[in-house]
Amino acid sequence: MRLKEKKEKLISELIREGILKSETVINAFKRVPREQFVLPEYYDEAYEDIPLPIHENQTISAPHMVCIYCELLDLKPGLKVLEVGAGSGYQAALFAELVAPQTISREVWGHVYTIEIIPKLAEFATSNLKRTGYGERVTVVCADGSFGLPHEAPFDRISVAAASPSIPPPLLDQLSRGGKMLIPIGSSFFQQLHLIRKDFEGRITDEKLMPVAFVSLTGEYGRKW
Repeated sequence: MRLKEKKEKLISELIREGILKSETVINAFKRVPREQFVLPEYYDEAYEDIPLPIHENQTISAPHMVCIYCELLDLKPGLKVLEVGAGSGYQAALFAELVAPQTISREVWGHVYTIEIIPKLAEFATSNLKRTGYGERVTVVCADGSFGLPHEAPFDRISVAAASPSIPPPLLDQLSRGGKMLIPIGSSFFQQLHLIRKDFEGRITDEKLMPVAFVSLTGEYGRKW
């Protein structure tokens, strides 16, 4: 089966399973070439619904989990997004399609800031994003993502793609009023995905959504080995 057919089949399956729901996320998933964000040896597996290895013992998340994040964050044009854990850059590309689609004027584009603590992965993500046309819409920063990005805060949406023992206080501080954050919280082996909301009065609500399995967040507010 050709890669295009594999992608179409996966999209149909994710729609049927109720994971891909909104037209905007479906279209974003269609536009972003996942095969350009995996290692060459996994090119033919790009549209299998599984995580795939990338550099430094890290992974690119399974497509269904990437779609869940996109749907739950309710991303719209013009929003400013912070992603903790750039990985290969794939999730950031999808976010860019949602907050800065090329179908609208650049003057009203949002922007995605993605932080990666591992230098080799930051380079990998930067290369992948530039090659696939997302360089203007995504900024990759090599730093400790558990501190967030104070000089660009506040953020309308924060996506954490690594498991944390608790919510890093800097990320909560940098979430805008009316904003949302997704973060897996738990042990190295088992976590719950939490949807954090900050209302316009600054009050926080925390909703547990589902069990997940992510690599561990490192850095100051991550897991201590």
